[in-house]
Amino acid sequence: MSTLLVIAKAPVAGRVKTRLTPHFTPEQAAGLARAALQDTLAAVLATPARRRVLVLDGAPGPWLPRGIEVVPQCAGGLDARLAAAFAQAGGPALLIGMDTPQVTPDLLARGLDFGETDAWFGPADDGGFWALGLAEPDPALLLGVPMSLPTTGEAQRGRLTASGRAVRDLPELCDVDTPADAARVAAAVPGTRFAALHSDLRTVTR
Repeated sequence: MSTLLVIAKAPVAGRVKTRLTPHFTPEQAAGLARAALQDTLAAVLATPARRRVLVLDGAPGPWLPRGIEVVPQCAGGLDARLAAAFAQAGGPALLIGMDTPQVTPDLLARGLDFGETDAWFGPADDGGFWALGLAEPDPALLLGVPMSLPTTGEAQRGRLTASGRAVRDLPELCDVDTPADAARVAAAVPGTRFAALHSDLRTVTR
């Protein structure tokens, strides 16, 4: 069985989801980040995996459920941090972020199945990607890929195919980066912590 990796920042006001402000206060944005992370980790815990690892920038808090290992993120750019996260797995792994609280155990289980493919790629609708699965992690597949650009997903998937690996795609998801993203995702998954908090905050900010 493979490893599930979640790369995330601790939900601290002023350090996470800054693009949600000023529509939301820094504290409210951090609350939404915490809810998104909790929903993500709940899906991770419900997915069969050899290990479940949170690669964290910051300190764990009471939001962290049992059953999740925590390792610190390394220094450097996002490409280096993603490569180092895969190195924690020591074998086949699927890596996701904290920006897709709509993710489900079924989606994650699909991305952990390397029976007929070498890699899984989950595109995000902003041009990035929300998931990357590698049967044989290799830093060369990530290092040097320009991150946080509208072309990041295309560049990362191109790196995979250029290596000769067979790549299969997961469904496109919306990352929660902006207030509009938050509203879309909350509407799509009304039963989540994220949606419940978003509804409460929307009422307050009207």
